Amino acid sequence: MDLPGFDPEFVDFPHYIIRITERIWHDRDVDLCLKYYADSCVIHTMAGPISGAQTVVDNTNQTLASFPDRRLDGDNVIWSEDAPGVFYSSHLITSKMTNHGPSEFGAATGKRARVQTIADCLCKENQVVEEWLVRDNGALCLQLGFSLEETAERQAKADIAANASLLDKLTHYRTGAEHRAVSAETQASRIAVGALEAIWGAKELERLSEFYDFRVGTHYPSGREAYGYDQLSEQLGSILDALPDAVLSIDHICEIPYLGEAVDVAARWTVRGHHNGDGAYGAPSGAPIFILAVSHFRIMNGRIREETTIWDDLALHRQIATARLLT
Repeated sequence: MDLPGFDPEFVDFPHYIIRITERIWHDRDVDLCLKYYADSCVIHTMAGPISGAQTVVDNTNQTLASFPDRRLDGDNVIWSEDAPGVFYSSHLITSKMTNHGPSEFGAATGKRARVQTIADCLCKENQVVEEWLVRDNGALCLQLGFSLEETAERQAKADIAANASLLDKLTHYRTGAEHRAVSAETQASRIAVGALEAIWGAKELERLSEFYDFRVGTHYPSGREAYGYDQLSEQLGSILDALPDAVLSIDHICEIPYLGEAVDVAARWTVRGHHNGDGAYGAPSGAPIFILAVSHFRIMNGRIREETTIWDDLALHRQIATARLLT
């Protein structure tokens, strides 16, 4: 595979993504972030943006201080070449770790955890130039034995005390200033986009059978798992009830073949709205909310057979807690 500007050792783009992740996280060569991340890179997260390669190094070292045995095992890389020499990856990762040091969630618990992350990276000339990072911090918080609501409130109080409200950090992204429309040009992409639009756009959960296999297995944030579109409908209904004015934007889509006629599709999307309803996030707070999410779909015989969707559910609770404290 032709990779202009990339080191010749990488045989293709997925090899580049997997190998640099292994070197940084498995080999613990954290300073390689200075080589593989551009100095001007921006990493978008639901806890606010991260800027610069040195900040990536610092954050990685901080994470390893909390979870010294943490691994990042690559499960899948769905990718595209978005322009000549400009590549986009959506990297699904499973992390196993033990909490041996204080973390953003609280004091060390000594507990083991396993969570999923998706890192969407825009790369050129051997470097990550922009990244969209979604980690299932809700599941991690719960597995460490902490309450999502109490942890979010504590973080929100610290934000407000530092005059650095999370809602303010997300203002630019919440306005949609950087969003780009995407087109679904293949059958698999149309199925993925159709499912997202039916759920988050039209709020028509009765249409799930149009897109999902009756045996579908789904994984959503904070340990939400379902089998079949009936169980998925129940889970999504509680979330949508909490966010009745949610507005969907699908910002990137790519796909790769998977064994025979199956196709893996990655979609990065956002939702904006307000926490104005009862449901998954407690009594209505009126909080303006922003969700940055990535979904991986495995599509077989014209239906979604597997789905992993990740967003930072702890950060969403934190947005709501901030609004409650400021009211």
